[in-house]
Amino acid sequence: MFKYPRPNEQSYAFVPDVEHPQANRHGTLIETVPDGHELRGQSLNINGDSSIGDNPNRYKQHGFYFTADNCIACHACEAACSEKNDLPAHLAFRAVGYVEGGSYPEYTRLNISMACNHCDDPVCLKGCPTRAYTKFAEYGAVLQDPDICFGCGYCTWVCPYNAPQLDTSAGHVSKCNMCVDRLEIGLKPACAAACLAGALDFGVIETTPENRDALDSTIPGFPDTSITQPNIRFQQKTALPDEMTRTDSMPLKYAKNSTGDYSAKVNANDGPSGWNLKMLSTRENPLIVFTLVSQAVVGAFLILFIGPLLGIETITPSTHRLAWPLVLFSMIAVQTLALVLSTLHLGRPHRFYRAFNNLRYSPVSREVAGIAVFYNFLGAYTLLTGLPMLFQWLPQPLAHGLVSLTGWGAVLSGIAAIYFMHSIYRIPARPFWNHWQVLTSFYGNVLVLGPLAVLLAYAVIQTNAGSGWNQSTSMLATIISLGLFLEIIGLYFHQKDLLEQGGEAAASHHRQLTLFGKVYGARNAGLFAGLAFAMVLTIVQLEGAAGLTVWAAAAVVIVTTAIIGRALFYALVIPTTMPGAFFWRNKGFEEHARETGLAKMPQVGVLPDTH
Repeated sequence: MFKYPRPNEQSYAFVPDVEHPQANRHGTLIETVPDGHELRGQSLNINGDSSIGDNPNRYKQHGFYFTADNCIACHACEAACSEKNDLPAHLAFRAVGYVEGGSYPEYTRLNISMACNHCDDPVCLKGCPTRAYTKFAEYGAVLQDPDICFGCGYCTWVCPYNAPQLDTSAGHVSKCNMCVDRLEIGLKPACAAACLAGALDFGVIETTPENRDALDSTIPGFPDTSITQPNIRFQQKTALPDEMTRTDSMPLKYAKNSTGDYSAKVNANDGPSGWNLKMLSTRENPLIVFTLVSQAVVGAFLILFIGPLLGIETITPSTHRLAWPLVLFSMIAVQTLALVLSTLHLGRPHRFYRAFNNLRYSPVSREVAGIAVFYNFLGAYTLLTGLPMLFQWLPQPLAHGLVSLTGWGAVLSGIAAIYFMHSIYRIPARPFWNHWQVLTSFYGNVLVLGPLAVLLAYAVIQTNAGSGWNQSTSMLATIISLGLFLEIIGLYFHQKDLLEQGGEAAASHHRQLTLFGKVYGARNAGLFAGLAFAMVLTIVQLEGAAGLTVWAAAAVVIVTTAIIGRALFYALVIPTTMPGAFFWRNKGFEEHARETGLAKMPQVGVLPDTH
């Protein structure tokens, strides 16, 4: 049975049983399931205990209440949470960050304690490909099972509050579990019970705790509540300066508008434009390879399969009996390598098969399924056309039908897979990614990298055979030009919309112009140089060694530009997470700790390596 409260448990540690409205401010019923529902009367099986708690509000949505005026940043809530959940020093389910403003002697600091908000619309649950998340009828808790998680970290991308914590050393994500074991016996979560100043409280949502009267849904630094409809309410009545700044490394501040609310603005440091090539390397490096290679292989297959139908002379099974299977098997080999790198990017690569568990909601599951279908169609088409002697026993009409089926299957699934790949990054909590430019970039690379690879392979084959190849150059160069133009157009509107949107979006663009300013300029120059190359070569047709040399030079420029652009894509994103502190949850300090060796000391709370 459950361990019931200690004999002399203080009254403040118990969850009050008070009246509540029928629905919350978002229109969601506070009662999670009605009487008689099949989900009622179920055990949570906490630590193998099949008992069912007798909390009278067991099937009502609970949430946290935070009174910022009272918080003294003692971090007792963090300590209580970490102790109860036996967390390592580099993890915290609850963290206290702060913003500052004003000038001496009227200098003001606003502390904000934040954990999982057990949202009405939990984007972590929908985004997780393994279905490791469940929103329970009991207390409305959103719980995550680390044993199911395979450590992709996508939930950490989509959550606006930095609630899920990816432990790269353990290979999985974990997060606040609302202390449901304590709720089952009527006690508040450990963090709320430990709060010294009465700043953090807990109860049925939309009820007013003792010693406070406000139930605000936002506070300076808090993300847009429409993303997830979080179950947390704030009170902050002390006058604040018109501008509050973050003390972590994010170039953001919060300015009061005409309605008295605070919105995120760029905190421009006007630093010099730099290269900072080392900072381009992120944990997502394998995804740079995976996305670019997948887009190149899809684009190459489109040209090989559809090109002859459009009159493009290229590699075909009838005219290049040896080169045809070599090219197709090379494409499979490169795609296999990209898939392996993507799988090794997981915290638990051996659990990769769980990526298909959430096809209904997760764009990650859909991307994996799309790539898997394309990969299998490509493999089948390669065997049927590259090694036809293996299928001589098939009736000829059936063999031709299978070739057509697998070819068109690869075309359609490849196009769909790239769309699903783009959908992964349309995340409201990451405004830099949440733009249609991702679509133009990904499909632009399909039109650039694929045709470029086919053109170079065809040129090498034809040159070695002493044959001409400029009959296909003009059409392929036109397609490459179209892809580069598509990406340039997308980038133009992207930077324009980032500035108009403001907040984290504009902050990402600010870092693009300062921290990575020279890299950004080089990428843009590379795009225009590649476009100029391709447009000139649509008109000027070169053959032989000279033509191959020119195209090889163009390929170096175009591919290098694509790699730099994708690295910037991952390095520049600034999420809508809560403010950190000077040391804790400060990316700048984490980088400093790794560079200086401080991260080797566990008590610093920074892992030496996150890759």
